[in-house]
Amino acid sequence: MSPTQIRKADAVALLDPPLAPAPPVAAVAPLAPAARLLPSLAAVYRAQLARARVARIPLLFVATFQSLGILLMMRGVVDPGDVPAARSVVAGSSVLVVAFVALNLLAQYFGRLRATGGLDHYATLPVRPAAVVLGAAAAYASFTVPGALVTAGVGAWMFSLPFGHLWVLLAVVPLAGAALAGVGAACGLLAPRQEIATLLGQLGMSAALLLGVLPVAQLPGFVRLLRDLLPSTYGVEAFAESFATAPDWASVFGNLAVCGAVGLVSLAVATWAYRRAATR
Repeated sequence: MSPTQIRKADAVALLDPPLAPAPPVAAVAPLAPAARLLPSLAAVYRAQLARARVARIPLLFVATFQSLGILLMMRGVVDPGDVPAARSVVAGSSVLVVAFVALNLLAQYFGRLRATGGLDHYATLPVRPAAVVLGAAAAYASFTVPGALVTAGVGAWMFSLPFGHLWVLLAVVPLAGAALAGVGAACGLLAPRQEIATLLGQLGMSAALLLGVLPVAQLPGFVRLLRDLLPSTYGVEAFAESFATAPDWASVFGNLAVCGAVGLVSLAVATWAYRRAATR
């Protein structure tokens, strides 16, 4: 090889050096399996409970004060001698505490999460969508128990109703809370904007107020049909029946069973809405 050819070969080697051998590709580690439903549900519940604890006193005060105001207003309208109407007023006002928190505030919470991108945080966690919805709903509903009990006690005193079966409310609150929380979460997750989620929550709470507190006998037929479509109606009916001197327990537990079934359906819809919102 001539000196000129040697110099050209050296120049090509400098401009285009041989490629180094590629390092061996390491095996991709498998992702950790998703947490089981109950442990992840407990974790979300504790996190939501700690987060909402700061607003616990205002939350309890507003929800309870609102329901006590409704009781006082209806006391001037409904004759205490009209026992069926008095039962409906007290039962509806007690469940209204649950509606204010589980439906109204939960719709606002999930609407805000969707608008601000907060759902991305939950989407990166190894928790199931059902755990997120159930955990948030249970945490919000937990704050309604004291207010609902106070409202029921004050209402029974104002309308001279028996106190012996107030324990039924301990079954009504979680079942009606689950049904209303599912509706509230679905409204917040499916609403295209945060403002619409707030509006839907307010409308839902107004429906629970008008259809749950007003005596059934004084409502028109088509309004009664709307009342039957409201998830909390069956909880109100069960609690109202418990104020009887000799309650029809078959009716009480039947209404509670329907309320629980509606709650399962509404929470399933909310879980689907969460998956839809988190993956878009």
